[in-house]
Amino acid sequence: MEYTHLGRSGLKVSRLALGTMNFGPQTSEEDSFAIMDAAHEYGINYFDTANVYGQHRGKGATETIIGDWFSQGDGRRERTVLATKLYGDMGDWPNDGKLSALNIRRALDASLSRLKTDHIDIYQFHHVDRETPWDEIWQAMEVAVAQGKILYAGSSNFAGWHIATAQAEARKRNYTGLVSEQSIYNLLTRQVELEVLPAAQANGVGVIAWSPLHGGLLGGVLRKQNEGKRRLEGRAAETLEKHRDAVEAYEAFAEELGHEPGDIALAWLLAQPAVTAPIIGPRTSEQLDAAVRALDVTLDEAALARLDEIFPGHKTAPEDYAW
Repeated sequence: MEYTHLGRSGLKVSRLALGTMNFGPQTSEEDSFAIMDAAHEYGINYFDTANVYGQHRGKGATETIIGDWFSQGDGRRERTVLATKLYGDMGDWPNDGKLSALNIRRALDASLSRLKTDHIDIYQFHHVDRETPWDEIWQAMEVAVAQGKILYAGSSNFAGWHIATAQAEARKRNYTGLVSEQSIYNLLTRQVELEVLPAAQANGVGVIAWSPLHGGLLGGVLRKQNEGKRRLEGRAAETLEKHRDAVEAYEAFAEELGHEPGDIALAWLLAQPAVTAPIIGPRTSEQLDAAVRALDVTLDEAALARLDEIFPGHKTAPEDYAW
């Protein structure tokens, strides 16, 4: 496993991040434990979750599973760089969501309880809160740092100007600010190249890419459909039809390179300078094994250029739309 610094921080994280959103809703507790143990065996130390994960099992269920895994001991917590998120409503009362100082305090304590740990390494804002000023947000985070409950702050789904503003407000307070931004980024969804990636790089923020296979559409979906192993409905089917020609070309190119399509998608993200790590979200140990293969895939300049032809990206703004 390769490791790199998360943004401008001194924290070293694995080049693959383990996403846990499936733990509970789609993956049993026993299988979730096995996946997390296997991730450590591979050297993956960066685990990502959120307080709202759990779906039909209930909000908080995923954090509870991770906490039960930590409670087995044997260095599980100590070897893990733990990232969780807050923002979504955890109840029906006012202040049960978003980024007020009150909710930061309550949500943090609740996550610590479910995760059975005394601190969270990276506490992330799951979304932008347009109703809470940054001086309130950063003051609450500074208090949490002083209490030893969190070490670093991160964001998710921020625009470039949100990152820039957050960092500017943090600098006024002589506070570190954000060390990471978690954005959707893959060969099919490249809008973050316009402003999010440049803003992150300019402000020393590491980018964690979620949905690296775009819900499986970059994981060999056409071949799986032909083999009767995959059936798409709704928005996924509509997206595939919209990009069918590109996906066909992509799967043919992956076969030409001698790699699985999903491996190519992850390897492409690992080759992007702004990306610290893509998030893999395995439902099974076999899917984890498959994702780790991408670390052995090297894409040369010709291969990267061909992928840009199949899935055109963006120049940095404003050059993307102006001279």
